[in-house]
Amino acid sequence: MLAPLGGVAIRWMFGGLGIFRDGLMFGLVARGALYLKAAPEETDAFAAEGGAPFSYATQGGRTTTIASYWQAPDRLSDEPEEFLAWARRACAAAEAADRAKPAGRRRAGAPTA
Repeated sequence: MLAPLGGVAIRWMFGGLGIFRDGLMFGLVARGALYLKAAPEETDAFAAEGGAPFSYATQGGRTTTIASYWQAPDRLSDEPEEFLAWARRACAAAEAADRAKPAGRRRAGAPTA
């Protein structure tokens, strides 16, 4: 379902899978759930679909990520076109987050404009 995006790679990480496009992580699979990168203005859409931000267990309980990865709606597995639209928005959120970083912390070769 991600093939139309082009440049997608999947890597083992965080006890799950990181989903990357052109070197930027835009999704992850953990504990059997798909999480997508969400721009701050899009988190309400994830919450409205029953999604929650990615969190993980720590010695003191649970920690929610600051990176804004939200659980994707389950219905997307049956709606390929809608899945692709959400994945494209996640890629755009990852690109925007990368552009917002100081120049020395950006992904190598990332566009600056």
